Amino acid sequence: MKQVRGVFDKLEPYVAPGAKFEKLYPFWEGMESFFFTPSANTTGGPHVRDGINLKRMMLLVVIALVPCILMAMYNTGYQIHHVVAQGGTLLDNWQSGVFTAVGLQPDPGSIVSCMVHGALYFFPVLIVTLIAGGTAEVVFSVIRGHVISEGFFVTGTLIPLIMPATVPLWMVAMGTVFGVVIGKEIFGGTGMNFLNPALTTRAFLFFAYPAQLSGDVWVAATQPDGRSGATWLASFAEGSGHLEGLTYMDAFLGRIPGSMGETSVLAVLIGAAFLLVTRIAAWQTMLGVLVGTLITAQALTMLDASTNPMLAMPATYHLVLGGWAFGAVFMATDPVSSAFTRTGKLAYGFGIGLLCVLIRSVNPAYPEGMMLAILFMNMFAPLIDHAVVTANIRRRAARHGQRTA
Repeated sequence: MKQVRGVFDKLEPYVAPGAKFEKLYPFWEGMESFFFTPSANTTGGPHVRDGINLKRMMLLVVIALVPCILMAMYNTGYQIHHVVAQGGTLLDNWQSGVFTAVGLQPDPGSIVSCMVHGALYFFPVLIVTLIAGGTAEVVFSVIRGHVISEGFFVTGTLIPLIMPATVPLWMVAMGTVFGVVIGKEIFGGTGMNFLNPALTTRAFLFFAYPAQLSGDVWVAATQPDGRSGATWLASFAEGSGHLEGLTYMDAFLGRIPGSMGETSVLAVLIGAAFLLVTRIAAWQTMLGVLVGTLITAQALTMLDASTNPMLAMPATYHLVLGGWAFGAVFMATDPVSSAFTRTGKLAYGFGIGLLCVLIRSVNPAYPEGMMLAILFMNMFAPLIDHAVVTANIRRRAARHGQRTA
């Protein structure tokens, strides 16, 4: 590390304020803080000393995402190999070529085989996301002259997890830049955005390129080629209301088609437990989403489902299909775009759960409603907090015999 420290020390005079390349100081500072602790420290007092900062918060969230990342690689390979086991063929692309070249054989029963093949799909998306989003962050930091934030570290990890494995890489790059620039940077950067940047990326790609983001993924088909088909949510909405061939345990463990990191409720719950123990995520938001989903889904099952099978979907299946669990734990709890007050978090989460089920059930053409539900409630989060704070002020004023405007 001494050599690395020496490189940064040699470059500092060229990028320091007033130097020839001072515009590049944010980039230099961002790289230095990645390897070392910041050189600028608080010297005046008094101030609060705390063991948590933005960098540590981002790192803890990424650690919580590790189970989902591992499941993303395993399930992607599992779905491909399951297609082969049913008489299909490996997809004709470079990933399958590399997989065959290293001497591995498609085997849905082999964890190693599934993990290796799935990693060849997951990591390219992750790398492209980090490069495209990181470049956008650096450009805006240089233009504005402020330090590079660690906020994109989490966003760059979330985006690949909410993408289908077959998404084109150029599409990932374009969507990531859109999500970072339009979803965050134009509002001031990390801490200033009112929309979740990762979901903004997903929404942009979904509506701009619905054919590639519609949810058609590899399934164990009976056709000879066995390439792709609809997710279980789409099949339920289009069919008779039965999830043929699907067990609740399969959906809970994540051995079902879907976006790479969203399928496993078990992996999400492990991450949720870590976030709650470290107090990074708010349990009020998660509870609100759960209650809102269960109440709304149960109420809809009382309606006539003869023309709309989604109305008959049991409330417990809403929890394990699609991106419900992943959205409730990692997206809805985003501390920037969600509500801040405790009561507001409960109302905010309840609204997400309610809207998710309504979108899934009332609009069968779009069976996955978690993304739109969270983005919609992101816009109402400030209003919810305002209502909660105003109510608290009035209650306290009434307690002390005061009148409020």
